[in-house]
Amino acid sequence: MSGDAGDAGDASRDRTRETLPDRTEALVERARADREAAADRFEAARSLAERLGAHPIRPEGADPATDPPEGVAFGFWTPDLVDAGVPVDDVRLELFTPVAEDGGDGDETAVDPGRDDLREATFRVDRLPVERDEEFHWVAVDGIALGTRDRLGALYQLVYRTAGGDEWETVRDPLAYSLPFGAFAPAEAYDWPRLDATRPDGDHFDSLGTDEEALPTTADDGLPRIDPATSMVEIHPGTSTESGSLAALAKRFEAIGEKLRTGEPLAPHERNYVGYDAIQLMPVEPLTQAYGRQWYWRPGGTYEPGDGEDARGSGPERGGGSDDAPVDPASAFDRERDLERARVGVERPDQTNWGYDVVVSGFGAANPAILETGRPDELVEFIAACHGMPDPIRVVFDVALGHADESAAELLPDPFFEGPGMYGLHLNYRQPVVRAIILELQRRKANFGADGIRIDGAQDFTYHDEETGEQVHDDAFLAEMDRVTHEVAGTEYRPWMIYEDGRPWPREDWELASTYRTLIEQHPHAFQWSPVTFAHNKPALLTFWATKWWRMREVGEMGSQWITGVANHDTLRRGSQVEVTDDWGGALINPYLADSPPETIREAYDSPAALVWFHVAMPGVPMDFLHANYRAPWGFVRDTDPTWNVKVVAEEAPWIDWHVPEGAYGERDSFTRLKQLGFETRAELREFVTTLAALVDATDYDLDLIAELLSVKGTPLRGNARGELAATDLQAFSFAWSADVAEYLVLDRWEDAQGDARTAFDRRVREFRQPRPWLRRDVDPDRGEAFGYRHPTEGTVVYQALRRDPDGDEALLVACNVEGTPVEVSPTDVLDDLGVAGRDDGGERDGAPDWTVALAAPDTDASVGSDAGVVTLETADAVVWRAGRGD
Repeated sequence: MSGDAGDAGDASRDRTRETLPDRTEALVERARADREAAADRFEAARSLAERLGAHPIRPEGADPATDPPEGVAFGFWTPDLVDAGVPVDDVRLELFTPVAEDGGDGDETAVDPGRDDLREATFRVDRLPVERDEEFHWVAVDGIALGTRDRLGALYQLVYRTAGGDEWETVRDPLAYSLPFGAFAPAEAYDWPRLDATRPDGDHFDSLGTDEEALPTTADDGLPRIDPATSMVEIHPGTSTESGSLAALAKRFEAIGEKLRTGEPLAPHERNYVGYDAIQLMPVEPLTQAYGRQWYWRPGGTYEPGDGEDARGSGPERGGGSDDAPVDPASAFDRERDLERARVGVERPDQTNWGYDVVVSGFGAANPAILETGRPDELVEFIAACHGMPDPIRVVFDVALGHADESAAELLPDPFFEGPGMYGLHLNYRQPVVRAIILELQRRKANFGADGIRIDGAQDFTYHDEETGEQVHDDAFLAEMDRVTHEVAGTEYRPWMIYEDGRPWPREDWELASTYRTLIEQHPHAFQWSPVTFAHNKPALLTFWATKWWRMREVGEMGSQWITGVANHDTLRRGSQVEVTDDWGGALINPYLADSPPETIREAYDSPAALVWFHVAMPGVPMDFLHANYRAPWGFVRDTDPTWNVKVVAEEAPWIDWHVPEGAYGERDSFTRLKQLGFETRAELREFVTTLAALVDATDYDLDLIAELLSVKGTPLRGNARGELAATDLQAFSFAWSADVAEYLVLDRWEDAQGDARTAFDRRVREFRQPRPWLRRDVDPDRGEAFGYRHPTEGTVVYQALRRDPDGDEALLVACNVEGTPVEVSPTDVLDDLGVAGRDDGGERDGAPDWTVALAAPDTDASVGSDAGVVTLETADAVVWRAGRGD
C-alpha cells in the first residue's frame, strides 16, 4: 500500500498514526500463551475474548480517571478471512478521526454524535498493518483519540482485499464498547476504563459485600451476589419520555428522588415510578437496520441510497454500490492509500423498536437510538440515578442472546450461526470461540452496572444433537451465563439472575407441560418468569381469573422464586391482538371491567384487585409494566424490517379497537403520517388494517398480490396516478404506522390523564410490600397461612388469602374481586372460606375487632384504619385487613 495521500489534501501533511511493534508483539505472545496454558479451546477463548475489541493501553498502576493512555490495543476474531486465504499483508486496521472545519483532526466539536440530523462530516482515514495469530488479528496503535463523554473518539474497523484482489471488504468489531452510528458502521474506540473509574455511583459498588452495602447480597463462591428485589417495574426507554432517551429517564428519576428526599408531594404521574426496588429495562442493545431507510453511516456524503443499495452501508463497504446513488459510495475511499480524507454522511440512529431485534454484534454497547448525546455514559448515569434514590433501586438488564436477526450474518463470522431459527438466525453456542464471545458480550453489557440479568427466551438456547436429530437445551451454557463475574468500579460481584424459560415451548402442549422451574432447580438462587406472566395470559377476557386458578395455585404454593404479575410488554401486546367482536364464537371480553375496549384493557392490566393480589397475597417478586401503570396504550412497534413489517402491522389490526378511543384519532397531533397517506378517519384506518390482515392470511403474505387486490377494492391509501398500489406503498404504510403508534405510546403524552386517587392507591400498595420482604415466601399452611377462591363462585371470582409474618407480629387478610358481579366480604367470611377461622393470629381472635383496614381500593366503601366490617367489592376492587400484636 502506498503511503502517499495524493490528492487527499491536508491529510498528506498530518502525522501518520503509528503502530507500536513491541505492544503488538506482546498481544500476539499473550494470545499464544493463553492457548498453550488452557485445558481446551473454550478455556483459551474465554481469555482471548476479554482482549478482543479496542482497549486503551495504560501502565500498571495508572489511574484511568486522570492518566491518559499510551495507545490502544485492537483484537479481532477473523475465521472467515483466514479460511479465504487472505494474506496478512492485505489486511489493515482502518481508523476514522473526525476533522474539524479548520482542518485539524481530533477536535471534540468536529462531529457531535448526539445530533439527529443527517449531515456530512470529514474524517481523516488511516490504514495500518496488523499481525496475525491463527484466526486472530492484533495491533497496538498510538496517537488515537479515544471517545469520552465530551467527544467522539476515532472510529475503527478491519478492511481487507478480497481474494480476487480488486475489491475490499470490512470486518466490524462485535465486541465494541460504543457504536454511535449503529451496528453497521465502524465502532468507536472508547475510553471505557475512564468511564468506569469516574462513574457517579462508585461508592454503591464499593459497598457490596460489606456491612454498609447499598443493596443486600449473599456470598456466592467468595463473591457477593445481589439479592432479589421485593417488587419490580418493567420500562421501555424509547417510549417512556418524549425524547425516548436514557438521559431523559435518568432526569425523571433524579427529580422524583429529590422530591422524596425533601418530602415534596409527587405529581400523580410520578407516583407510577415509586414503590419498587428494581427496574427491568427492556433491551438496550444496538439493533438491526432497515434497508432503504436507516443508513446512519454513508461513505461519500449525504446521498440517498438507490434501489440496489444496502441501506445499512454494507453494500459499498463490500465494494458494491448503486448506479442510482448521486455519489458512488464505492469511490468514497481509496484503500490503496495509508492516509486520506473522506466525506461521510452521519446521523444518530433513530429506530423504533422494542429492543429484541438484536444482531448480537455490538451487544456490549448501548443502543445509540436511546442515547440523546450519543454517549454510552447515559446508560451509566441512568443506573447511577437509580442507585442514588433514597432507597436504591436495582437495575435489571434484559439480555436477548437467544437469537440473532438475519442481518447479523453481515456482521459476524460464519461460525457464529448454526442455521436459520424461529427469530432469524440460531446461534452456534457449542462453537468454543462463539460461546466465549457471547459470554464476554454479556459481561461487558452488565459492566455498565447491572444489578440483575434477565435471560430472554432461555428455552431458545439449544443445539442440534446429531445422534437424535433433535434440538437439545444447552443448560450448561445457561449455567455459564449464571457464573459470569461482573466488575464495576473495581468491585467484583454477581447479579440477581432471572430466566424466562417456557420449555418445552414451542411444543404444542407447552402451556400445559411447562413447569417454569427447570432452571430454579438447577440454580437455587435464580428466579424464573411465572406461568401467569408469560405472553399468553389475557386478563381482559372473561373467566381469565377463574380458568387460570390452577396456575395461580402453583404461584401461591411454589412461587417464591418466580417473577409474577400479569402486566408486561408481552401480555399487554397479546391482549391487544384479540379481535373485538360481537360474535359469540370469538373471545369474550370481560363486560364487568368497563364499557369500552380501551377502558377495559387499561383496567385489566392495572386493576386494584390484580395489584393487591400479587403485591400482598402472593409470593415471589411481582412485576408491573410502566405503561400499564399509566393506563397508557401499548403495542408492538418495529420499523427495522421491511420484509415482514407489513405482516407485523396486519397482526396488530385489533389494536385500534383496544387503544384508540373514538375521537382520539382525530386529535391534531395524532397519527399525522397515516393521515398524510390518506387515512382521514379512525374508521378508514380500521377497515384498511382489518382487510390487510385478512389478505395477509389469504395470500400467504404475497405483497404484490395484496397490493393488487387492495387496488381493486379501493382504499384511502394513495398509490400511483391511476390509484394502483404497489408493495412499496404497503411498506410505506407499515412504517408510517410504526412511527405514529410509537409517538402515541409515549408516556409524556398521557401525563395529564393520571388519576389522583388511583395513582395514590397503587403507590400505597407497592410501598406496603416493601417493608414486608417475608411476603416473597411461599404461602405456608404450617404457619397458618392459606389462599383460595370463594366457592361457589355464583357469578363472582373472589381471590382470598391469609398471610402471616414469620415472627408472629402481623397477619394480613386479603379479598380481591378479580372478575364478576359486586360481592360483600368481611374478615369473618374470608376466614371461613379459607377454613382457618378461630386460629390465633397474634392479636386476639381472627374475625375479632382487632382486624382493621390496611388497604382499600379507591371505589370501595372502606377507609384505611377503620375497624373490620362488611365491604362491598365491585369488579377489580380489593381490600386488605391487618391484625398485629400490640395493636
